Amino acid sequence: MINFSEILNDNPVIGAIRSEKDFETVINCDVKMVFVLYGNIMNIQDICQELKMNDKIVFVNLDMIEGLRGDKFGIEFIKEKVKPHGIISTNSHVLKHAKNLGLFTIQRLFILDSVSIETGVSIAKTIKPDAIEILPGIAYKAVELIKNRVSQPLITGGLIYSQKDAVKALAAGVIGVSTSSRDLWDF
Repeated sequence: MINFSEILNDNPVIGAIRSEKDFETVINCDVKMVFVLYGNIMNIQDICQELKMNDKIVFVNLDMIEGLRGDKFGIEFIKEKVKPHGIISTNSHVLKHAKNLGLFTIQRLFILDSVSIETGVSIAKTIKPDAIEILPGIAYKAVELIKNRVSQPLITGGLIYSQKDAVKALAAGVIGVSTSSRDLWDF
């Protein structure tokens, strides 16, 4: 299994790719970790294989892959054929099954209000994902409210457009930031 925290300690910016253009850019960037937020059942294997051949740590957001469901067979397909380092999902059932299969799991937690914080913390304590991504990334207060209540390493993503945003998020207590802002991939 990968040492998630150590990798992000060395390079805390995660390339969040949403298109072929992002894919082509991230291949040549300094980011070590990549979140794949696009693709379909026909190309996800090639995307991940190419990223891994370029020494990237690859996580697939199962919720965003067209033609692939987060059911038992979809998760097994990802593990056996696509072979990413781990998966990302908002769905607790997906995370639980992926974890049971030995995949590294990242729970995506969208913070809308105090209820979403309580629900997210409760799910994290039950499912025990390997890491939690808090969205939006500029939710610094939410990081403070969550970090002392869970044991998993925290990352954040969404609306991180500048080095200032990334630094603020890291100062709030996350170990990494995922961003689709290509200007930050070499930060």
